[in-house]
Order: sequence, then C-alpha cells, then structure tokens
Amino acid sequence: MILVDTALQTRHAEGRPIRVGMVGAGFMAQGVARQIMGAVPGMTLSAIANRTVERARDAFVEAGAEAPVEVGTLAALNDAVAGGRPAITGDPLLLCRADGIDAILEVTGAIEFSAGVALEAIAHGKHLILMNAELDATVGPLLKVKADAAGVVYTNVDGDQPGVIMNLYRFVRGLGVTPVLCGNIKGLQDPYRTPTTQEGFARKWGQNPWMVTSFADGTKISFEQALVANATGMRVAQRGMHGPTVPAGTPIEEAADWYPLDDLLEGPGIVDYVVGASPGPGVFVLGTHDDPTQQHYLNLYKLGEGPLYVFYEPYHLCHFEVPSTIARAVDFGDATIAPLGTPRVDVVATAKTDLEAGTTLDALGGYLTYGEAENSDVTRRENLLPIGLAEGCRLVRPVGKDHTLTFDDVEVPEGRLIDALWDEQNEHFGLTPSEPRAAARPVGDSV
Repeated sequence: MILVDTALQTRHAEGRPIRVGMVGAGFMAQGVARQIMGAVPGMTLSAIANRTVERARDAFVEAGAEAPVEVGTLAALNDAVAGGRPAITGDPLLLCRADGIDAILEVTGAIEFSAGVALEAIAHGKHLILMNAELDATVGPLLKVKADAAGVVYTNVDGDQPGVIMNLYRFVRGLGVTPVLCGNIKGLQDPYRTPTTQEGFARKWGQNPWMVTSFADGTKISFEQALVANATGMRVAQRGMHGPTVPAGTPIEEAADWYPLDDLLEGPGIVDYVVGASPGPGVFVLGTHDDPTQQHYLNLYKLGEGPLYVFYEPYHLCHFEVPSTIARAVDFGDATIAPLGTPRVDVVATAKTDLEAGTTLDALGGYLTYGEAENSDVTRRENLLPIGLAEGCRLVRPVGKDHTLTFDDVEVPEGRLIDALWDEQNEHFGLTPSEPRAAARPVGDSV
C-alpha cells in the first residue's frame, strides 16, 4: 500500500524495524515468514511460537533466516529480540509479554487457544493482528473493546477476503457511492464436504484437509462475511446468505441482477457471495448514488446506468498483504478490518448429517457440522449455537441433517475461555439470549 511502503522504507533507513511475533507455523504462517523476511524492509519477524517447535524452526530456516534460538523464558526471548536473533518457542504467551515486540500476528485458525493469546497480547500492550476469522467472528467485537481500552489496534488482515472487501468498501464509500452489498466470489460451495472428500486437494497444495473442508462447506465464507458485516454494520438477508450460483465465468459486472433489490436498498445493506462468477477468487461491492449528475458521470466511466454500480477486485493475495496490515496498525493506528461495535452477524452450527444423542461435535471443517451466517439478533432470539463454540459440545438429543443447533441441543464443556468471552460479549453489548445458559467462569476484569 502506498504510504505504508514509504513509512517502512523510513524505518529501514533509520534501523528501527517493526518487530513482529507470530503465533503459528502452518501453511499460511510459512508464507508470511517468507514474505516479511524476504520482501519487507523496515519489518522483522523476531519470534515464532508454535506447539511443535520444530515447525517454527523450519519456518525461519526455509525463509532464509539464520538458525533461530529456542527460548523457554521471557528473559531469554527478550535477549534474542534485543540482539536481533530470531527466536522460537512453544509458549505463545512469551511473545505477548516480550519487551521488544511491537505486534502479535495470530495465524493458527484455532479459537479456544487463540482467545488466550489475544487477551494476553492486549493486556501487554501489543497490537493484535489476526489471520483468524474464526476467533474474530465469534468474539471479535468484545476483543476490539478490550483493545481500545488498552490503546492498541485490533484488526484482521488485508489479503484475506474480508480485508480486501473492506478496502474496497472504504474506496467506494470515499467516492460518495453508498455500498449496499459486500460480496465474495467463490468457486465451490457444498455444505456436505468432509476431510475425506477434500483430502486430495489438501495434499496437492500442502494444506490441512480440515481447513480446506471449512472453505468448501461454507463455514469459512460465513466467518469472513460475518467479519465484513461486523465492520460495516451490514446484515445477512437470510440464514446462510443468498449465495446465487451462476454459470462458470459469468462476469461479476452482472452481479446487480443476482440479488433482490429490496434486500439491498432497505436497511443497512447485506453481505453475501456468489458461486461461479469471474474473476474468481475476487471480491465485489454493489453501490448506489443519488445524484443524477454523478450517475451520468458513472455511466460515462462505463459503470452503467444504475441504480446499482459494481466495483470489484480480481484477486486476494493472502499472506503477501499481511505486512501492510501490520504496518498500518503499528505506524498509523489504522485497522484493516475490525468490528464497529455490537455484533451484527454470527456464524451458527448446522448439522451435516443426522446426529445421535451423545455425539460429541468435532472441529471446524469436520464431518458433523457446517457454519452459516445469521444475524446476531436472531442468534440470541433463537438461542442458536455459534459454531465457534460447537467443538467438544455433546448432543443431548438427536438432531436431523441441516438442523441449526441451539444451546438446548447440547451440553457445553465446563471451564472454556471462549464460552466465558461469549457470555461477556453478550453482557457488554446487552445481547440477551432467549434462554440464558449457566454463566461460564469469569475472565479477568470486565470491560
């Protein structure tokens, strides 16, 4: 991003790089490590924390770093950071507490684990950059409140679709055009995909089959569009979104015809997606303009006669754009995408198949549930179970395929941090479930 690159060049020239601590060393984290270390002057990857420390070591070495030092104490990590030597550890909380680290980049896709990392980073005054839509869509509004109180930036990343959509949304709004739909272009949507069906694709690209399944079954796009809704104040038109399927290669310029006009023009606008359009995988925004003269100009500039105008980005470059997000946060206090306030859209758990009483729900992108975007007021009114809380819950009664799960359907494990944060978020924003469950354990000071 222009401006950011100049700021980073200045940092490089002055010998004061942004120091990043990264939590996670999987497929995407490896790309981030390579990008920061190979293409971003003015920024350094100081440390990586990962459950399997050898993967953190590999991420550094494969990115061209000197052999990292393994640390197990805060003092040792502080010494490594101060000396400019890359460090690895199995304890992510050390990164959050380290003196010289400016920002924490969380890249695991986990929820319970990452919630603890997020709280620790905020508590120690670190800017928090999430490459983790799953956590963000579940309790991001509360984490944003906590970050604001601590004086640090809370943001998800550019490069992933939500960040790219938000950049486009801000651009369109800056033109004086009113965004009425923020959309995502997909190539596949099948809620019944499983790690078994996606194993071959995952193997081809060196990815985790469960993560790949969450892309295919609609869970990931539901999380991503929930982030956009929470950052813009938009909603979903219906549970699961419209998600029209068009013939492969259909130009996205035709998107104005794919959604009910009333859904777009009545209310705050909607988030949605389309399957099959080109260019994919890209993002798009539909907008309106009330000024007849400006409509004339937009028509002259080949955007058509309206009333809807289509703006799009033809790609999203994931890890390549993460360093810009970090620099925007640290140097400019600018979040790429963050919740506005009260949650607008959640992601709720729906059964992939008939499930028996006593079944323990598996992880995201698994065999038992898929996620659907739903408006937050409906989630509370119907006591729906967020999929970010679903893993490990035990069914207390049988449910049918495509049944949207409720808290009444399950027993929630005791003592989980994510449940406590969900309850705290509801309390903070005055969101009262129709049938409140027993309160989870408290988490630190209330915001």
